[in-house]
Amino acid sequence: MEALAFVIGVVLLVVGLAVSIALHELGHLWPAKRFGVRVGQYMIGFGPTLWSRRIGETEYGVKAIPLGGYISMAGMYPPSPKELAAASARGQAGRAGGGFFATMVQDARAANDETLHGADDDRVFYRLPVWKRVVIMLGGPVMNLLFAVVLFAVLLSGIGVQTASTTVAAVSECIIPTSEDRTACEASDPAAPAAAAGIEPGDVIVAVDGQTIDTFADAAALIQASPGESIDLTVERDGEPRTVSLTPVAVEQAVTDERGRAVVGADGEPQTREVGIAGIRQEVEYVRQPIWAGPQTAVENVGAVAGIIWQLPVKVWEAGATLFTGEERDPDGPLSIVGAGLIAGEVAAADTPVVNRISGLLSLLASLNIALFVFNLIPLLPLDGGHIAVALWEGIKRAWAKLFRRPPPKPVDATKLVPVTFVVVVALIAMGATLILTDIVNPLSIFGP
Repeated sequence: MEALAFVIGVVLLVVGLAVSIALHELGHLWPAKRFGVRVGQYMIGFGPTLWSRRIGETEYGVKAIPLGGYISMAGMYPPSPKELAAASARGQAGRAGGGFFATMVQDARAANDETLHGADDDRVFYRLPVWKRVVIMLGGPVMNLLFAVVLFAVLLSGIGVQTASTTVAAVSECIIPTSEDRTACEASDPAAPAAAAGIEPGDVIVAVDGQTIDTFADAAALIQASPGESIDLTVERDGEPRTVSLTPVAVEQAVTDERGRAVVGADGEPQTREVGIAGIRQEVEYVRQPIWAGPQTAVENVGAVAGIIWQLPVKVWEAGATLFTGEERDPDGPLSIVGAGLIAGEVAAADTPVVNRISGLLSLLASLNIALFVFNLIPLLPLDGGHIAVALWEGIKRAWAKLFRRPPPKPVDATKLVPVTFVVVVALIAMGATLILTDIVNPLSIFGP
C-alpha cells in the first residue's frame, strides 16, 4: 500500500505541474489574443504530440513530456534586415559569415520570419505597444502566482493549520527513557506524573504553576523547565476547574536547532539537556486562518524563493558537491522535478491522516508555482523576464528619442541576443541535470537524513 500511495503522490504532482504549466501558458494566450496577436500554437509539454485540435487559427495540444509548454506568437522579433532577405533570395539559405553564433542569429531571424505574413502584417507581437508586450509576458508568471495564492488559501483558510490544542489527547502510563527503542512499559520505568496525578484524556489545561497558558507549547515549556520539581497543574473537566500537583520526571533530551537537527558539541557528540516530562500528549486540531493568510503566505514565499534564485548557481554547486563529499544537503536548497516528485511520494505514503497528506501536497504544489513565478521573471532570454527586459529597453529608447525630438528608433532586434540565450539555455540544462542527478543519488527527504 505504501508503494501505491507513493506512486499516487508522484502522479498527483505531475498532474498538478501540468495544470500549472497550462495556466502559465493561458496567462500568455489570453492577453495575446485580446491584443490581436496571431497565435499559431498552444502546447502543454515538449516532444511528440499526443493530442491536438485546431480551433480557429490556433492549434491546441498536449505533448509527451510535461516539463514545460509554449505558445507560438507571430513576430516575436522584428523581421530580418533587408540585406539578409536579399541574401536568402540569392539562394544562400539564410547563412551568414561570422561563425557559429552568427549562424544561430540568422537562423533565429529566419524562423521568426516564417511567422510573418508580409510587411503589412500588423497582428504581430513586436508591433504592439511596450505595455501590451509586458502584459503578455507577465501573464504567465502572474498566473502561477495567482494559482499559488489559491492553493495557499485552500490550505490555510479551507483546511487550516495543524495546531496543538490545550486539550489532553492521551496520558502515558510510564516514562520510557529516550535511549530505549520500545513503546511498552516495563516494571523499571517510572510512572508518568500526569497519570499518577489523575489527569485524564479530555481535560483542558488552563494553567501551569499558577501561570495561565494559551497554547500547549506554553504548558510544555513550563513543564520541561521544572524537572524533579513539584508544580501545580490546573485543568478544566466537565466545565469545572481542578488543580493537581505533579513532579515532572527528569530525562535527557537532545538539543536541536531551529530546523530540528541535533546540535553537536566541540567533541563531536550530540548535546543534551535535562528536561521535565509529565507524560501528556496533546490533541491536535486544524485551525482555519483568515482569508488574507493565503496571499500573505504567497508573498512571504516569493521573498524566500527570490533569496535562493539569485544565488541559484552557487546553491546548485553546493548540492552537486554533496555527491562527492557525502555531506548533508541543505533542506532549503533547490530541487529538480525529480526531487519534488520524490517528496510528493513520501508525503502521500506517510503514516498520517489523509488530510495531512492533502495539506502536504497542496503546500508542495503551491511552492512549485511560487518558484515558477520567480524563476520566469529572471531578466534573461529565453525566460519571460528576458522578453520583458527587451520590451522595457525599447520603451526607454523610444521615450529618450521623444524627449529629444529624434525620430522613433527601430524595434529592438532581440535575435542579436541569441548567443547569450544559448549560453543561458546551456547553463539551465547543466544545472537541471546536476539537480536531477543529486536528487537521485542524494535526495532530500521529509523524514530527514
